[in-house]
Amino acid sequence: MKIIPIKTRKVIPPKDDIYNVLDKYCNDLKDGDVLLITSKIIAIHQGLCVAIAEIKNKDYLIKKEAEAFIPREESPGGYVILTLKENTMIASAGIDESNSKDYYVLWPKESHKEAKKICKYLKNKFNIEKLAVIITDSHTVPLRYGTIGISTGFYGLKPLKNYIGKSDIFGRKMKMSRSNIVDAIATIGVFAMGEGDEQTPMCIIRGIKDSIEFTEKETYNELIIPIKKDIYFPLLKNFYKKY
Repeated sequence: MKIIPIKTRKVIPPKDDIYNVLDKYCNDLKDGDVLLITSKIIAIHQGLCVAIAEIKNKDYLIKKEAEAFIPREESPGGYVILTLKENTMIASAGIDESNSKDYYVLWPKESHKEAKKICKYLKNKFNIEKLAVIITDSHTVPLRYGTIGISTGFYGLKPLKNYIGKSDIFGRKMKMSRSNIVDAIATIGVFAMGEGDEQTPMCIIRGIKDSIEFTEKETYNELIIPIKKDIYFPLLKNFYKKY
């Protein structure tokens, strides 16, 4: 596996052109690559930025953007509003202030559709058949300090490797095991891109084409568990008072 962070110019809120950035800095794609792009520059491309000076109450903005939330006063220390947004549990509905000048940068809308547009554009530009694009963000894990990566949307690969029905090394049939390929790759990318002033909002993962399955089908929904079927529903139901 080869990990190639891509240093770019600053992507400037409230709106910038992702294709200008791709054309100028992403010039070494090969068949079988996976391109990771931070969700922040996708959101800036979509113009999803709100001037901080115009917002008197950030909590109101968070609740407006969230699909469901747990109030700040229920969070230890009152540090965050815990929210659900586009099939992800994340703090503050993904709204970010870092590396965003004087703006709140919201989460991009329908990242999987944006990933598809970018993937098709780059496949055509470089005349390659196998390419996947993953939009990433940093994400916290319960009972662990620090952040790791997660996909907010993707296109061009199957997100899961299914072990159900296969045997382990002792011949026992597996009943539930699936490997989350897309978020594992996202974690690698977020680690490589960094969280500070690295100015590397994109990353190429090369050398894993034999470990993933490329596809031209839309596979985003294959990753998503209906909330009532999730093993964490006893916790998640606290976001939804109607349950």
